[in-house]
Amino acid sequence: MSVVAESLMQGLLQGAWAVLLCGPVLVASVAATVFVVRRRALASGGSAPAGNTLAGRAAEAPDQLFWDLFLGACVALPALIIPALVSPWAGLLLAGAAAAAGIAAYRGSPRFLAWRTARREGRRQRSAHQAASAHHDELMVRWRRYELDPAYSIDYPALTDVRLPETSALIKAMRTADQLRTAAHKGYPDAVGRLAASLAAAERAAGIPAALPAEQAT
Repeated sequence: MSVVAESLMQGLLQGAWAVLLCGPVLVASVAATVFVVRRRALASGGSAPAGNTLAGRAAEAPDQLFWDLFLGACVALPALIIPALVSPWAGLLLAGAAAAAGIAAYRGSPRFLAWRTARREGRRQRSAHQAASAHHDELMVRWRRYELDPAYSIDYPALTDVRLPETSALIKAMRTADQLRTAAHKGYPDAVGRLAASLAAAERAAGIPAALPAEQAT
């Protein structure tokens, strides 16, 4: 009995070591392979390229799938077979862990990709908002010269005459940009672009030389 117990204990210890050594490799490789395949499937389903691009991607898809699965199997299969040869129960345990990791990666990858996309879009919007805010400040400095500087007010009174269509459109664009800037709206960069176009149109209508706004900016 002691020999049987000792052999059983030795098998359990060997199986435990095999699980500890190969388990993380197996779980990580299966999860990564499923995630990559799932990401490619979602990307190909969400985009709709046209013409030769669509045909090229359709032709590359089977090759990409093969290599993704092949590389994943090169890591996962040895990490599963070696412990199974050492201890059958270790192989069963690792097979269950690999299946659970694959299912979790398959189900969780869309949420993770959506979270990553939203985070990237948030960074892009913050960067665009900061650039638009700096441009907004420059435009307002340029506009205030016509409003506050007596010499500019006398030379170019049309810039403060809201009866003119171009000046009226400029004032409306200013209000819209100010409102969206306060709320950090995603349409704020476009509003600043319209403000710049409106200011340029009002300057042209007032007969302001094209070189003057550039001089003001410097």
